[in-house]
Amino acid sequence: MESTLRLDANWVDYLLIGIYFAFVLTIGVMARRSVSTSLDFFLSGRSLPSWVTGLAFVSANLGAVEIMGMSANGAALGMPTFHYYWIGAIPAMLFLAVVMMPFYYGSKVRSVPEFMRRRFGPGAHLVNSISFAVAQVLIAGVNLYLLATIINTLLGWPIWVSTVVAAAIVLSYITLGGLSAAIYNEVLQFFVIVAALTPLTVLALNKVGGWDGLTEKMTAAGTSGELSSWPGTSLTQFGSEIWSVIGIVLGLGFVLSFGYWTTNFVEVQRAMASKDMNAARRAPVIGSFPKMFIPFIIIIPGMIAAVIVPELADYKSNGGTGGDVTYNDALLLLMRDLLPNGLLGVAIAGLMAAFMAGMAANISAFNTVMSYDIWQTYVQKHKPDDFYTTFGRWATVVATVLAIGTSAFAGQYSNIMNYLQTLFGFFNAPLFATFILGMFWKRMTAAAGWTGLVAGTSAAIVVAILSNDALGAASIGVVDLSGQGAAFVAAGAAFVVDILVSVVVTQFSRPKDEATLRGLVYSMTPKADLAGAPVAHAWESPVKLAGVALVMVIILNVVFS
Repeated sequence: MESTLRLDANWVDYLLIGIYFAFVLTIGVMARRSVSTSLDFFLSGRSLPSWVTGLAFVSANLGAVEIMGMSANGAALGMPTFHYYWIGAIPAMLFLAVVMMPFYYGSKVRSVPEFMRRRFGPGAHLVNSISFAVAQVLIAGVNLYLLATIINTLLGWPIWVSTVVAAAIVLSYITLGGLSAAIYNEVLQFFVIVAALTPLTVLALNKVGGWDGLTEKMTAAGTSGELSSWPGTSLTQFGSEIWSVIGIVLGLGFVLSFGYWTTNFVEVQRAMASKDMNAARRAPVIGSFPKMFIPFIIIIPGMIAAVIVPELADYKSNGGTGGDVTYNDALLLLMRDLLPNGLLGVAIAGLMAAFMAGMAANISAFNTVMSYDIWQTYVQKHKPDDFYTTFGRWATVVATVLAIGTSAFAGQYSNIMNYLQTLFGFFNAPLFATFILGMFWKRMTAAAGWTGLVAGTSAAIVVAILSNDALGAASIGVVDLSGQGAAFVAAGAAFVVDILVSVVVTQFSRPKDEATLRGLVYSMTPKADLAGAPVAHAWESPVKLAGVALVMVIILNVVFS
């Protein structure tokens, strides 16, 4: 659908946007000079400092899905949306840094699926590689659709034209400079996003009369319950407050969160590009600090938009139906009503930066897995190194074309987070179950690895189909679950079924030789292998930094409960 919303941009805004794109393409050209091997193209030669990979780690996730999806959730659900950060992200990021990153980096694997191949063999590796590649194309389509929506809103171009233009921009710098171009652009994009959303948040709070004014308006609208993060029934859509809390803690906080942050190669790839073990472990921790404060410039504006923008307020009062806007328009409507020219250009550039960061992260992870884990492993095994670099560039082109096609799916959802959480339940929840069981149970077999993945994914798909609207038109509504509550249950089902099937299959299959499990299983790996070099300062210790981050996020949970 074409957007009826238009932003009143002028030449100043277009000039700022043009300058931003010039920087983006320049970074791609400069990064091209440092690409001489496939490792340079796919993993930046494992040479980047932790502050760069840490900001890229969080920026890769700060894409269209998060910016538009979380602001939409803020408008629709209110404060319970904060759980996606303080329950559903930070603990898992710290677990990745402290527990799992030593295995990834220490084993010198080039991707998460490659770790699966070493631990479980080709069966689980092939299932993981294919499912990951499919997921990245689908998620890249979401980012691309929303980027096209911004171009359509700004210029009035048809969505299909906007989609192709947006795809060409991302394709250009990823094809030129590979992961380095993506990472350095993600660092730039992080600062542009913060510079864009912070003034919008300040102006929105001023417009609504501060936090007290927002509270008064939400109370008058009958949505005062959305000012409390717990028990979060607006998020889960569960009738029982107890089950709502359980769903958030276990479904989101454990299965979905740990499944995403600890096994998703999109994020892990950034940490893998770090220069040494300590830098790799610090990357997720460094990313956790801005991550815990990002909700204040994404979710709060969404909440404000739902009470001060007339069209969105009417849409919400009608139960999220009718009208010419949806919750996904929350930030755009706020920008239209509050930002003067100049600031509007910065905000538009910030949104474009977010969408490109997300899509670029998906595409760069896709081309690595396609080149190393599928093409080199199963199709062309012994080609010169530059062959795989060239193949990676062509894989980038193919992924971009496929993302143009999958972007059509995203347009069917008024709240894209429902769609994304459903995908994460399919792909990440069973993968986390296999990973965590195989990492801490040496007896788990290769056969259990791939059968558990298939069974877990199938269980999540069945739950989603039986739920009310988790898959849109494909849902049949047998089970009274909808929205993100359905995604939580589907993820939980995937995790439990994966564990059960893996345990059963392990009893009837042969385990790997214990001598081959060093660096892959916790009990079989000497502690010295998992520790980086001694650090000179306390702030350089990944474990101590993680402790500080954990204390801070606990305090935030208590203060804003």
